[in-house]
Amino acid sequence: MKLTVDERFARPFASEDEIEAVMPEIAAAAAKVFARSGEGAEMLGWLDLPENYDRAEYARLKEAARRIRSDSEVLIVIGIGGSYLGSRAVIEFLKSPRYNELKKDTPSVYFSGDNLSGSDLDELLSLIEGRDFSVNVISKSGTTTEPAVAFRIFRAELEKRYGAEGAASRIYVTTDARKGTLKAFADRAGYETFTVPDSVGGRFSVLTSVGLLPIAVAGIDTDALLAGAACAMRELAVPGSANPAFRYAALRNLFYRKGRKMEILAGYEPFQLMLNEWWKQLFGESEGKDGKGLYPSSVVFTTDLHSLGQYVQSGERIMFETVLTVDSPCSTAAVPYDPADIDGLNFLAGAPLDAVNKAAMQGTLVAHADGGVPNIVLRLAERSEEALGELIYFFEFSCAVSGYTLGVNPFNQPGVEVYKRNMFSLLGKPGYEDPTGRLAKII
Repeated sequence: MKLTVDERFARPFASEDEIEAVMPEIAAAAAKVFARSGEGAEMLGWLDLPENYDRAEYARLKEAARRIRSDSEVLIVIGIGGSYLGSRAVIEFLKSPRYNELKKDTPSVYFSGDNLSGSDLDELLSLIEGRDFSVNVISKSGTTTEPAVAFRIFRAELEKRYGAEGAASRIYVTTDARKGTLKAFADRAGYETFTVPDSVGGRFSVLTSVGLLPIAVAGIDTDALLAGAACAMRELAVPGSANPAFRYAALRNLFYRKGRKMEILAGYEPFQLMLNEWWKQLFGESEGKDGKGLYPSSVVFTTDLHSLGQYVQSGERIMFETVLTVDSPCSTAAVPYDPADIDGLNFLAGAPLDAVNKAAMQGTLVAHADGGVPNIVLRLAERSEEALGELIYFFEFSCAVSGYTLGVNPFNQPGVEVYKRNMFSLLGKPGYEDPTGRLAKII
């Protein structure tokens, strides 16, 4: 694998004996995953997805991506949660957080439908003014408020520019294979549709059509991404205490039992920011229930060393860090020589910035461990499609095993429905009336 788990900065806080002691629980949780026998097992379709996927739909998806690249300057991806986080994370990790501003021969990819901000929609409409665009709307039902509102707006803009028939050729719908409001509407309108698999929840869906269409439009090699995930699938199917996912799940649960209630995913490259956001949804929605679960947080160092770094170093000892690093250099930029040496940095002249960044990481690992914060280091050999595919599958599998070890169903999310009921009641949606007037009194 291109991914390894470095435990040197975790070992002072969790001995090998402690890890081995919890391994039977990890193995039992993994056995539930492999046997598809635990709670929510009907949502384990991602488990063998890297090899067992619909080849015909995948071929259609790649053709649709080619068509979008040929006729559009912009793709608007409409979705919320797992319907957009995964694809955005992959694009920014492999291309750049500034992908849309860079010179390129592929369309810009903007994301909408992940909030209810009118100003955000206004800005997106101004960005596509005078530019040919297509839309990929992603929703299992088609009735989730945020993406449904955005789809109304961008569909109207497409029809205004290209007419109903022209708009239909630029709208791509990723939804349920058979049922739902959006599926029925798409069939009537003649939109091309792709499938949100019944057995894959949103936060596990990045390697399905949900994530792969926008990723392919951005010119990323989806074959290599899936190949990397398939490699991880095979490697992580071997049980035992040497399994990297077993060890990560074991350390997470050990630290949780020792009172470390927060896990911070730390990166040292800005291109990791959206991957952090995807990771937070994956673990937060999977484990945060029944009064249990680590709180997933994230930082991008060295930037956040000048803000949250103070708390991590010297605040309450309630957290541990998982540091994700890419071992191979990500840039050839170097520190230039300055004859005046105004800043006193000539001792670094000629040094690659990547090496300086790595030194900052190493110094921080020692400092935080000395300060009482355990650190698990995930080492990715390179910044490539194959390596990222491995990492995505590693996190998904580790999350399932860790959730079962914790004693929760990793595949449901009952808590996210509560705010929706209240919001619909306040907005007067039929069927969500508040007969006691409780909400009105509180608000």
